[in-house]
Amino acid sequence: MADPGGLPDHRPVRDKDAALVQRMFDRVAPRYDIANTVFSLGLDRHWRAVTVAAIAPDPSMVVVDVAGGTGALAALLAARGARVVVADLSHQMIRVGTERVGPAVGWTVADALRLPLADASVDAVTIAFGLRNLNDTHAGLAEFRRVVRPGGQLAVLDFSRPVRPLINTLYRRGVLGVLPQAARLFTSDPAAYGYLARSIAAWPDQRELAGVISAAGWSGVRWKNLSGGIVALHHAVRPG
Repeated sequence: MADPGGLPDHRPVRDKDAALVQRMFDRVAPRYDIANTVFSLGLDRHWRAVTVAAIAPDPSMVVVDVAGGTGALAALLAARGARVVVADLSHQMIRVGTERVGPAVGWTVADALRLPLADASVDAVTIAFGLRNLNDTHAGLAEFRRVVRPGGQLAVLDFSRPVRPLINTLYRRGVLGVLPQAARLFTSDPAAYGYLARSIAAWPDQRELAGVISAAGWSGVRWKNLSGGIVALHHAVRPG
């Protein structure tokens, strides 16, 4: 069910409206990268670097960065020599990305549940802070499995559950509560960051998400906690 303010449902549910997700990211695109850096205290750069290291890209690899937005992660993958395509639902995110990153990566407007790629055509799929926005998490993970060759990789970077209970409580009551108010200072659409805070709170923890990834047909699922578990990187392999 859509939020009355024009925002998508913050929960990982199948009736999340993809058109509302698209419009929301179109609105936040102009200041998206700045807001990410401010709200993460610059840690977003480290999180992306860890993701790139997990994939270990090289010039022989083709990587699709799903929900890749303005190409911040894709640019790092391409700098390691991989051929990278950003697939994102938002036209404005891609517009901003092409202005900032340029032709170092490929760009395509695409629904994550229906990627315009052949079966087993890429070596890895990455998705950073985007899996929560799909209207069917399992179907998205299955679609990623379809396009990855046997033995290929999946990397999911997203907010998670701080591993220390006290920090988790403070994080959810403090940081997530303050985020929508702080967004008024740094973003082009403060309401969208209210959605962000609610979607983080509703998202599965590390172990639960690992189970969801496994259930979608991926093997060897493991995760690495970053910044005390505020963010986690899940890595998996498509069975051969």
